[in-house]
Amino acid sequence: MLSILIPIYNFDVVDFVTDLSQQATTCGIDYEILCYDDSSTEEFKVKNRQITTIQGVVYNELPQNVGRSKIRNLLAENAKYDYLLFLDCDSKTNTSAFIKNYISSAKPNTVVYGGRNYDVKSPQEKETHFRWWYGVNRETISVTERVKQPYHSFMTNNFLIPKSLFLSIKLDETLQGYGHEDTLLGIALKTKQIPILHINNPLCHIGLESVDEFLQKTREGIQNLVLLIQSEQVDNSIKLYRYYGLVRKIGVENKVLEYYIKNKIKIEQKLKGEKPNLRWFDIYKLGYLISLMKA
Repeated sequence: MLSILIPIYNFDVVDFVTDLSQQATTCGIDYEILCYDDSSTEEFKVKNRQITTIQGVVYNELPQNVGRSKIRNLLAENAKYDYLLFLDCDSKTNTSAFIKNYISSAKPNTVVYGGRNYDVKSPQEKETHFRWWYGVNRETISVTERVKQPYHSFMTNNFLIPKSLFLSIKLDETLQGYGHEDTLLGIALKTKQIPILHINNPLCHIGLESVDEFLQKTREGIQNLVLLIQSEQVDNSIKLYRYYGLVRKIGVENKVLEYYIKNKIKIEQKLKGEKPNLRWFDIYKLGYLISLMKA
């Protein structure tokens, strides 16, 4: 019935996969857990080879890094069951009923999204505090809020989809680096009028990057967004694109860019504080987007 698909990159998944195997076994369903490593460092490969002894697991190491979209497409193509559960590797479940909740929600021609959350306590490592803070305040969205805009709040970290449906759409492999493959998938689902069922079944995101790493990923994501804007593949469901359109409409685009250029380093430092103001981060992203659009 269920193929659990986990792309791995530089993260220890032993505990996560063990938990998922135990839950699926308890449910008494036919299942497999496909874990493909996207050319991690040897340190993580050595750790994760342990999962080959776990019931239902198929572990495969790709010879070279193929990227976030292609590895997910490969996992789907090689899955043998009718339903695909895509999960990010840097996660843990919040409940022993995680798999059960998805099984009871599975429907033909319907995507089921469980959400994302974060540990209640701030991480001890100061350098990862901002990533946690951003996740708690911007990415932890209740079902009540998600259902108001079902396509806008969809992410690829934790979702169930019929295999035939996913293979008819797939993730766009032209995007390189980090970001917005989930945006395109959400837009494709909306265009095809495929319903997204939002349920309260979040995965806890535990792979917290440092501020500098997260800012780099953010910039990569905005670079991808520029490509999507230029190829007219996005709409106003994307908050940053919406803001970009607004500042252009009211004629303050150049002022925002000047402010960004002047204060970029200062903003980066502010984001390393204990309670960083996320509006600074919004300005940072908008200024960077404008700089790329004017390049």
